[in-house]
Amino acid sequence: MAKIAVIILTFNEEKNIADAIRSAAFADEVLLIDSGSTDETLAIARALGARVVTHPMTGFADQRNFAIRETAADWIFYLDADERLTPAAGEAIRRLAQGGERAAYEICRHNIVFGTPMHYGAHRPDWSLRLFPRDAVVWEGVVHERAVVSVPIRRMPGEILHYTYDTWATYLTKFNRYTTLAAEKLFAEGRRANAVTLLFHPPFMFFKMYVLKLGFLDGFLGFSMSVMAALSVFVKYLKLAELSRQKGA
Repeated sequence: MAKIAVIILTFNEEKNIADAIRSAAFADEVLLIDSGSTDETLAIARALGARVVTHPMTGFADQRNFAIRETAADWIFYLDADERLTPAAGEAIRRLAQGGERAAYEICRHNIVFGTPMHYGAHRPDWSLRLFPRDAVVWEGVVHERAVVSVPIRRMPGEILHYTYDTWATYLTKFNRYTTLAAEKLFAEGRRANAVTLLFHPPFMFFKMYVLKLGFLDGFLGFSMSVMAALSVFVKYLKLAELSRQKGA
C-alpha cells in the first residue's frame, strides 16, 4: 500500500502549526522541515506526532528538494503552515495515492484574507501543485518556486483553506521581502526597469485583478488587494531599477 507524507516547511509558526498538522491526520507521516524556529513550533509539532528535521533556508526550491530526500513515502503532499486540508481533500489524497496512476495533482486553495474569504480578484481561482509521486518532481527557483514534473498534471477534488495575512503589518513585511526577492530574480535574468515599465505595468495589474478577475465583487477588500497587487509590481520594478543603479548595469 502506497505511503503518503505531508510535508510542511516552517519558521516560527507556533500560532498555525497545530491546526495544520491535525488537518493532515490521514497521512502516514507528517514531516516538518524547519529553518530555525525560535518559538514553540517544534515542541508543538513533536507533541502532535510530527517528525521534525532542521535545515537552513537557502531558497524555497532547495528546501522543498531537501524535504523530498528526507522521506521514504511513495507520495508527497506539500502543505503550508497557514493552510488546512479539508476532510474531502484528505479523502481524495488517499484515494489518488492508492489508485495507481502516476500523475501530479493541483488542488484549489480558498484564500481567507484578514478572516474574510476571497472569491475573486488576485486570490481566486488559485490552483497549486501539491500532490505527486516522490520521484516525479524537482523544484527550481528562488521566489515563486517552480516544479519540474515528469508525469501528467491533473486537478484533484477537495480544497485547502489558506488563512493568509491576519494583519496589514504581516502583509507588508512579506510584501517587502517578496518584492526584493522578485527584483533580484529579474536582475539575475538580465531584466531591467525604466519609466515606461513603472508607468504601464502597475495600472494594468490593477485592471487585471479588479476588473478582468472581478475583484470588485469582493467589495472593499477586493479593491484593497487589487491596489496592493499593482503596488507590488511598482515596488518590484522600482527595486530592480535600484539594483541596476547600484551595480552599474
